[in-house]
Amino acid sequence: MTKAAVGPDRDARRRVAVTGLGVVSCCGTGKDDFFAGLSGPAPEGEHRVKGFDPSVFFDAKEARRADPFAQFAVAAAELALADAGPVDVDPALAGVQIGTGVGGLTTMENQIGVLLEKGPRRVSPFLVPMMMANAGAAAVSMRLGWRGPCETIATACASGTHSLLAGHRLIASGRCDAVLAGGAEAAMTPVALATFGNMTALSTSGHSRPFDVRRDGFVIAEGGAVLVLEELEHAKARGAHIYAELLGGASSADAYHITAPAPGGAGAIGCIELALEDAGITAAEIVHVNAHGTSTPLNDLAEAEALDKIFGRPGPLVTSIKGVTGHSLGAAGAIEAVACALTIERRLIPPTVGLEQQDPEIHLDIVRDTPREWDPGPVLSNSFGFGGHNGCIVLAPVSI
Repeated sequence: MTKAAVGPDRDARRRVAVTGLGVVSCCGTGKDDFFAGLSGPAPEGEHRVKGFDPSVFFDAKEARRADPFAQFAVAAAELALADAGPVDVDPALAGVQIGTGVGGLTTMENQIGVLLEKGPRRVSPFLVPMMMANAGAAAVSMRLGWRGPCETIATACASGTHSLLAGHRLIASGRCDAVLAGGAEAAMTPVALATFGNMTALSTSGHSRPFDVRRDGFVIAEGGAVLVLEELEHAKARGAHIYAELLGGASSADAYHITAPAPGGAGAIGCIELALEDAGITAAEIVHVNAHGTSTPLNDLAEAEALDKIFGRPGPLVTSIKGVTGHSLGAAGAIEAVACALTIERRLIPPTVGLEQQDPEIHLDIVRDTPREWDPGPVLSNSFGFGGHNGCIVLAPVSI
């Protein structure tokens, strides 16, 4: 691969800082509660965002006309901007990139019920603007008056990571000075739970056990996360707190199977190599990997094989936060990027909750049981989605 394959020459592009974090998750809303929750235990029962109050972010009419996934997107964006402080930016140079896997599924399913029970005249005229996948990004853009590129990436479980990568490219290329990037998902509907269960993707035990020999599927979750990405010099000029630098990343496709990963992690290997090249670092410089780690038999093994082949043994410290957060599909990569930024800032790597008996076929140095103190360095964050979508980004402590 050459650098031309992954993006503009690094010397010609602008640097991208992470200056604000907003997260709505089953293990905590807001960066502090969220990061504390990552050290477990895993939530009992369904991995929903408990205690979420839309009235904090919407008036009553707005809340009724926003699907839960869009509510999470707006809430995460508001939290991220509050954390970042005043981002004085030309609205035409301010973008929004918020991904989702399935968009307004809750609204869609509810209104199908209305159609069947009460007839077509009772179907809400707001169904389309509530169910459309771009509703979250659109709501954020309209609320803020940010008129730059406002887009939605829907690449299943890679959506959040791909949205961050898209935001990085908008700033690096000079198109935007700031971007709100992330993902949101509220897909825990009866039909979704039934179909994921019937395809044997969900854990029958109800426990997420990344890389454990007993892993038997993922635990579905809902949530959202948005990061404020800002051109580094712009952030420094306003005295912003900088959590990390987003060095770069990559996107690729397995072109193999609709749900199963390519054998031996071949697709993941290619994407990770491209991400490292785009970030301008070598595999030896990666200190930590925030793994996709869904707790499914095939995906965990394929990712482990990919990491083993790229980094060797023992390799960098690895963790999967899905033992606590569950798998929030299109929001997962963004939630994990928040975790990476906080891991760098707080010099603490969360453990892989649920891992008790590491699969003997998986030869990774996995953080388990308790958080691990570390000397922060470059972090690789992986996301792999149904359809063979691969997304990898690299964050690092900012070097001024």
